[in-house]
Amino acid sequence: MNRTVGIIGDLINNAYARARKAFQARSLEGYQELARSQTAQGSAFLDVNLDGTQNIQVRPREMLDFLPELIPALQEASPLPLCIDNPSVDYHRVALAHYDRSRGAPIVNSVAASRERLDEMIELIKTHDTRVVVMASERFVEGGTAQCLDARDVHAAARHFVELLATRAGRTNGQIFIDPGLAPVGADTYGLVNIGLDAMRLIRKDPDLAGVHFTVGLSNFAWGTPKHIRYDLEKAYLTLASAAGLDYAIANPDHGPAPLPDDHQVVTRLRHALDQGRAAAGEDRETAGFRQAEAVMEIWAGT
Repeated sequence: MNRTVGIIGDLINNAYARARKAFQARSLEGYQELARSQTAQGSAFLDVNLDGTQNIQVRPREMLDFLPELIPALQEASPLPLCIDNPSVDYHRVALAHYDRSRGAPIVNSVAASRERLDEMIELIKTHDTRVVVMASERFVEGGTAQCLDARDVHAAARHFVELLATRAGRTNGQIFIDPGLAPVGADTYGLVNIGLDAMRLIRKDPDLAGVHFTVGLSNFAWGTPKHIRYDLEKAYLTLASAAGLDYAIANPDHGPAPLPDDHQVVTRLRHALDQGRAAAGEDRETAGFRQAEAVMEIWAGT
């Protein structure tokens, strides 16, 4: 039986035109309208990401100067806790300094093996008593970090960070969101979508990780696919992922992101395509990956 998937509304992000317009004008009212609309649509948290995109350049100083005004304005407009979304420790430090905890504990998004100043980020999490997203799609290796290319590696990365956050920041499992990674399905020729799904299943079976949450950046999944199928593909992924344990997604609430029925044709076709991406005995991942890519393209060709 599929779980309900809570939405972390992601419209406060310069990937969206309304957010870009609000940032360029430094319009608090524009941001407050985005907060109000996502709240009305049932979001559980509001993601706050001011970084630049292909469409707009944003300097770090611009973000840091605006956050002291923006955070209180968002909290004035919505009762929802915020998900502070940026790899920069300084971004989190400023945002958290202006955050009103009476609206609920915020989420620090995120910690990861590759993060610079990771120790400082963990100290901020402890000091401000926050929830936290762990990017478990990368791991520590001798001499540096590497992407996880196996579900067992994602599981191991999750275990490492859950233990680290418990020991050094006093976090409980219920305060931790594991992001196993989500690749664009149309370009996934290495089985990364299956790795994420399999990792969630492994983590859900681990008694030491009982109670952790999962989240993914849902808009990544259908990136580059035709518009007529894009949102059904996202919902079909939620169907499969919620059965594997996903309980939150960073997503655009305008499109009603929620799991489809198990027998919906897009769910059936996506499940088949991902099965095609599993390498048979003696077969390399790339061969299976290209077979998956062909099956994925057949989904929108047949709709």
